[in-house]
Amino acid sequence: MPTQTHHHRVLRSFGPLGLVVIVCGSAAAQQARPLAGRTSGSADWPVYGGNTDNTHYVTLSQISPGNVKNLKVAWQYDTRDAFDGSEMQSNPIIVGGVMYAMSPKQRAFALDAATGRELWSFDPTGRRFTGPRIRYRGVVVHDGRVYFNYRYRLFALDAKTGLKVPGWGNDSGWVDLRAGLDRPVEGLSVSASTPGVVYKDVLIIGTSVPEALPSAPGDIRAYDVKTGAIRWTFHTIPRPGEFGYDTWPADAWKVNGGANAWSGVTVDQKRGLVFFSTGSASFDFYGANRLGDNLFANSIVALDANTGKRVWHFQVLKHDLWDRDLPAPPALVTVTRNGRRVDAIAQITKTGHVFVLDRETGKSMFPLEWKRMPTASLAGEVAADSQVFPVLPPPFARQALAESGLTNRTPEARASALKVFREYRTDHPFQTPTTQGIIIFPGVDGGGEYGGPVFDPETGLLYVNSNEMAWLLKMVPRNDRTNYGMHCASCHGDNRQGSAEGPPLNAVAGRLTREQLTQTIREGTGRMPAFASALDNAGISDMVNYLLTGVDVSTTAATNPFYTPYRSTGFDIFLDHEGYPAVAPPWGTLNAIDLNRGAIRWSIPFGEYPKLNAQGIRGTGTDNYGGAIVTRNGLLIIAATTYDNRIRAFDKRTGRVLWEAELPFAANATPSTYMVNGKQYVVVACGGGKNGAPSGGVYVAFALP
Repeated sequence: MPTQTHHHRVLRSFGPLGLVVIVCGSAAAQQARPLAGRTSGSADWPVYGGNTDNTHYVTLSQISPGNVKNLKVAWQYDTRDAFDGSEMQSNPIIVGGVMYAMSPKQRAFALDAATGRELWSFDPTGRRFTGPRIRYRGVVVHDGRVYFNYRYRLFALDAKTGLKVPGWGNDSGWVDLRAGLDRPVEGLSVSASTPGVVYKDVLIIGTSVPEALPSAPGDIRAYDVKTGAIRWTFHTIPRPGEFGYDTWPADAWKVNGGANAWSGVTVDQKRGLVFFSTGSASFDFYGANRLGDNLFANSIVALDANTGKRVWHFQVLKHDLWDRDLPAPPALVTVTRNGRRVDAIAQITKTGHVFVLDRETGKSMFPLEWKRMPTASLAGEVAADSQVFPVLPPPFARQALAESGLTNRTPEARASALKVFREYRTDHPFQTPTTQGIIIFPGVDGGGEYGGPVFDPETGLLYVNSNEMAWLLKMVPRNDRTNYGMHCASCHGDNRQGSAEGPPLNAVAGRLTREQLTQTIREGTGRMPAFASALDNAGISDMVNYLLTGVDVSTTAATNPFYTPYRSTGFDIFLDHEGYPAVAPPWGTLNAIDLNRGAIRWSIPFGEYPKLNAQGIRGTGTDNYGGAIVTRNGLLIIAATTYDNRIRAFDKRTGRVLWEAELPFAANATPSTYMVNGKQYVVVACGGGKNGAPSGGVYVAFALP
């Protein structure tokens, strides 16, 4: 229920820090057109990404290249919900002068978009949030309702009051995302990290499920916006008789999971087509129990939005063994090819490629080439013999790593990088996982990431921010049959020390109670699978005892269908001895790609390390998460960088910085832009928490004086 007190939580003195709110135009709710370019009155940011084209393009012009340098903090809102390791990736929705967003503890709230004053707050946990970190990217606002997700619960709230809508879903006022999966739901971890999209009278949404086993399938579903009833379902792991069933072993859908559209969906409202792109199948680094191409994992799919029936598909990567999810939903673009205008979709990848496909047929607008791939190294595995790549546009990230591409920051840094590099296999960019270890480059966080691309229809330019870091992956046989060794070590380390995939657990007794640990292990959360179907009550109890005491007396025989003979260990970013990326800069870039010509217009380093700046080392770029906004009058506005806590406005033609401001925490989220009472704002969520950066929970809005 909503909290009983409506705290304003507005700080007028911003100083050098803050959260950015971006206001850029208006669009009729759920219409796939850019925000209107009015300079008076009001203009909304009505859907995730600004419009259902998912292009982040706006025509509002009050903030311009000539005056953007005058932007000042208009207000900031501190959620007071940050905790160690938390993130906040929400793209705020603004409708009718009200801003709707989420806090690090997944509290939904509404603010006066002109002042930042809190109007209402809804805590789905009843003020009992116990963690761990969960990542959600916002809410859906439609026809007086706010739809948002907390773990497996999909809520509908009254947009004016924040109260649950009577008659939505079950008697408790929510829809269970685990229901309707056509297989046992007990203990499955299913959530929705990215908000869905409304088409006519249905809410179409993808899900987030674990990348390890046990895992739920990534079905795409359409829910009735009035009642919460499922209107249609598309199976991303095909059932018998469905297209693609023969690309998996028989009855794989009963065991395998993943192939999910965790990054969201895009709807062509005029054509009645819904587009989505999927991630890898679970388990993502070893696939002997899912031999085959694995449709519709790592695929772009177009469905009839009225029925959920497949119209076309394009598989970007067959039998993924590298966690190379498609990281963002397709953007609806229009390009000029052979002298004619063609409606298309643009899909970015973690490997730094852009696929441009005809929107109605799925045919590539540029030539494709198939390349032979290495054979599998692990027993029982069979890798795809070839993979497809676009000839144009050229990749926006480096494609291979050699010794010459390692860091030269200091002699000591290079020596530490060389030592690790020579211990791992680096024969081929698609070297399959091995027990010796491989280096994945671009890494599992991109190339492109969840912020997605930005498209300017005036120029045909696609803007993409990219990560340029390598990751280390090593596989080991499951010789350790203890509960922890079988189920947890892949993400949390052999000695509970943690990794990029999971937090350390060697001191978890000081953070969580026995009851909280039991619930998390049983139900799962975010990317962590639930273990209720893999461990009985005694097994879960043994696991909790081990985490609390460090003594593991349990063993688990490999008798369940989710067992695999290998697990990953040492899965993390490739860093030098001082914690900086072990490859040569740039470590992050911002790129402008001409989709008409298939050429990169410009590319610049993106982001700074303040500690390196103090040493005179600049222009390195950093890892970056979160997207941008592009305006018709010439601006590209983006935060995203992990360590310098900045938001910047660039000249979209050249990549020259026109304005920047400091934020209280890194803003790994896409800004929003809107207008209230004739004033244009830019707003962004400053949540931090990425790759060791400090965590926060502040929203900051900017406007002209």
